[in-house]
Amino acid sequence: MSTDSDDTPDTEVAREKLIDLAAEFYDQFAEGDVPTMTIPTRTKSNIEYDEDKDVWVYGDRTSTRSAKTVSGAEKLLKATYTIDFLARQLDEDRSSTLRELYYLSESWDVEEAQFNSQDESNDLVEDLEIVSDVTREDFHMRPEESGATIMGPLKLREQTRRGEREIHCQKDVGEGGYQIPNNPDTIEFLENDADFVLCVETGGMRDRLVENGFDEEYNVIVVHLKGQPARATRRITKRLHDELDLPVVVFTDGDPWSYRIYGSVAYGSIKSAHLSEYLATPAAQFVGIRPEDIVEYDLPTDPLSDSDINALESELEDPRFQTEFWKEQIELQLDIGKKAEQQALASRGLDFVTDTYLPERLNEMDVI
Repeated sequence: MSTDSDDTPDTEVAREKLIDLAAEFYDQFAEGDVPTMTIPTRTKSNIEYDEDKDVWVYGDRTSTRSAKTVSGAEKLLKATYTIDFLARQLDEDRSSTLRELYYLSESWDVEEAQFNSQDESNDLVEDLEIVSDVTREDFHMRPEESGATIMGPLKLREQTRRGEREIHCQKDVGEGGYQIPNNPDTIEFLENDADFVLCVETGGMRDRLVENGFDEEYNVIVVHLKGQPARATRRITKRLHDELDLPVVVFTDGDPWSYRIYGSVAYGSIKSAHLSEYLATPAAQFVGIRPEDIVEYDLPTDPLSDSDINALESELEDPRFQTEFWKEQIELQLDIGKKAEQQALASRGLDFVTDTYLPERLNEMDVI
């Protein structure tokens, strides 16, 4: 369903919940109470596994923004101005980027309502998502273009401001693929000949797979994560799995930061734990690069830095990596002291990844 028109249910619900939140502040004032806003504490220690939903979510710990302090009052003031802007934006059927919101605040008539950094405005939008139970996409807020793409045997219908358009993600696109829109819920899947979804971290490896025809030979939808995946990328991946019943595998570099990319696809991230059920694909599997691959294939490597080592040790305590597989792989990597990129597989030839590495690994995983 499109959320581009201001008379759609999602847009109406989003606006009403924003207004309700502002009304709560007013009611607190009217009753002689100090206005407050309570949100979950967004730290690793406050995420827990929800067995019913099979994802990681925020726990019971909360923090309160209160007008009792100058800092708290300023945060609530900024929230009020942001709510006013978002409500008017929905009324006018407009949209804006997170970056624009940051700069736009400089025009607000109260200096204390203006943001000091984009991180501050980004965090506030996340706060509003949590307390209103509405996604920023339904606020008509979007990040800067992520450029993430998909390529594969999938035909879809996309809702745009210029009307509907049907696109086949192999036949109707160039080698760059179909660019994922900010809100993938505007997409309707029409035809699907895919057998699985392969999420790829780097552009270089994504291009190698497409150039070698891997998407055609194995009937796979290749999703370019473009590093740490944007919410839209994780959302469309989840939809491909849930609605088309396609297995999802994640292919990244062999370092701790890339393992977290996998973790964000499969289990969600700490910052967006309130959206894990909406974004995460718990059934996603990790195909590589694994530390055992570094040893088995004698891949070109770089030494682990101090920050790499600290990150790996942190992952041993991270609830998203509490399986025997991950414990073994992380401990092995700490032992060998090395990391490797996806493109290191090219040391065995440009076709090794598509002719040998991925087919053998995916066969072992019963994906193909």
